[in-house]
Amino acid sequence: IGLHPYILAYANGGFRDYSLLPLFPLRQFRHKSAFIRTDRGIQEPSDLKGKRVSTAGYSSTSLTWLRGILKDDYGLKPEDMEWVIAQGDSAAQVAGQISKQERVTPKGVPSELGPAGLDESDLLEKGMVDACFHAAEPRAYVQGKPHIGRLFPNAKPIEQDYYRRTGIFPIMHAVAIRNSLLDKDPWVAKAVFDGYSKAKQLDYEFMAKMGWAYSSLPWFAQELEDTRALMGKNFYTYGLEANRKAMETLLRYSHDQGLANRKLSVDELFAPQSLEFSEV
Repeated sequence: IGLHPYILAYANGGFRDYSLLPLFPLRQFRHKSAFIRTDRGIQEPSDLKGKRVSTAGYSSTSLTWLRGILKDDYGLKPEDMEWVIAQGDSAAQVAGQISKQERVTPKGVPSELGPAGLDESDLLEKGMVDACFHAAEPRAYVQGKPHIGRLFPNAKPIEQDYYRRTGIFPIMHAVAIRNSLLDKDPWVAKAVFDGYSKAKQLDYEFMAKMGWAYSSLPWFAQELEDTRALMGKNFYTYGLEANRKAMETLLRYSHDQGLANRKLSVDELFAPQSLEFSEV
């Protein structure tokens, strides 16, 4: 389940049908998710002040992380930009349809609805906005259209430095489990956690032994070695304590950005029996 949409449903909509388990099957660093018009004099984040930014889902997990990082590290606040909420999404087939919870826009942030028939990529390509924030790559970037680039053209070392400084590997998705099932069979939570943990260990072993043979990436093995050198052998950690800082950071971002109507505690989102789960 998308982590931030769940947070908003819980905080603002009273959603209590599911609880989270401390399993995080999708994580991504997000500096790479800011795209710009390269003909607008944008060289660094501060140059986005006063600029127009298109997006298909303002309150998605990815963009909530990205805005928080830009504020924490570069002093760029969401209200420093004008947001254009596109009525279409050029990457919907890749990233999925934008949900209701991903369309929340807060008070105090300049925003407007984009023209009908134009998605976030159209707005960027036509020059109707100066930048685009998106979890996936907008069509104009994928197609190599003129004057379309990334805010951070070489994001990898910047994202690696972010991890060195913070220890945070941003979480995008978590596993949710229906509370009625937990009430009936509380053992299921640990069984699911252990199953995911075992599957991940098998994947680690596969990557180390034969992953290079099943991937067309020429430096697969070196990339795996470099990742482990920076983040440790268990770089996709499960369990709440190992991920508490990342969770607390996202909850702070959500509240500070005017999305969640209150600042949630980490523990209240997770199934009570899962709070102490840890990988073997």
